[in-house]
Amino acid sequence: MSGQSITDRITAAQHSVTGSAVAKAVCKATTHEVMGPKKKHLDYLIQCTNEMNVNIPQLADTLFERTANSSWVVVFKALITTHHLMMYGNERFIQYLASRNTLFNLNNYLDKSAMQGYDMSTFIRRYSRYLNEKALSYRLVAVDFTKMKRGIDGVMRTMNAEKLLKTLPIIQNQLDALLDFDANPNELTNGVINAAFMLLFKDSIRLFAAYNEGIINLLERYFDMKKNQCKEGLDIYKKFLARMTKLSEFLKVAEQVGIDQGDIPDLTQVSVHIILTQLFCSLCF
Repeated sequence: MSGQSITDRITAAQHSVTGSAVAKAVCKATTHEVMGPKKKHLDYLIQCTNEMNVNIPQLADTLFERTANSSWVVVFKALITTHHLMMYGNERFIQYLASRNTLFNLNNYLDKSAMQGYDMSTFIRRYSRYLNEKALSYRLVAVDFTKMKRGIDGVMRTMNAEKLLKTLPIIQNQLDALLDFDANPNELTNGVINAAFMLLFKDSIRLFAAYNEGIINLLERYFDMKKNQCKEGLDIYKKFLARMTKLSEFLKVAEQVGIDQGDIPDLTQVSVHIILTQLFCSLCF
């Protein structure tokens, strides 16, 4: 027997009657079942973002409407579905989110129906802030840091110093919002929050890669910078080192909940680079 609630079935049936296949898929991805959204519904919605006859604003609005639900399960799954489409859907989906003046307004969200609702509401508020920050980052730089070209000829390695000093703080802010999710292994107690954590883990690896390559670029350009840029760069280096400590803690949680250790980057070498850089900075001032 399906774990969907009567409300879920009625809502899905209503969308079937009105002919809204997209809305029906959103409903099925965000049921009251305490498990992550089903892959078949996510795959269908990803396909929808690639169809030119699909109204992206309407798709996004349907997801926003689901976050007005009283159940933490439905709200959390709506956020997870949105995040999934930001990561794997057509770029026009995140472009639309970035164009909106407001996204998720869940800072005061609280499901009082059960003790688990209280606990999960905390993570819903944090998760929604991260998704808002991810969309804002895209608005500011017109690129998703988790998808940009990497490597020695990648975007962050070839960026000039002036643009680099403006871009790195934006990555910092997005990473801060991600790390503020701040869940420990004992709090990852169900399939819903676990699905969100997995998406955050994947974003953290890609964000780290972009951040790290930007720092390497800054290190290589350091002695060619103007004095005021050097001071600004030093502040960025210090913040980077602090964030690596927080990221290391986040990755320990990932390891403890069973994510393959081979997928988790080693931050030790990065820290060495930063300590050396700080030494160079101290010699310059």
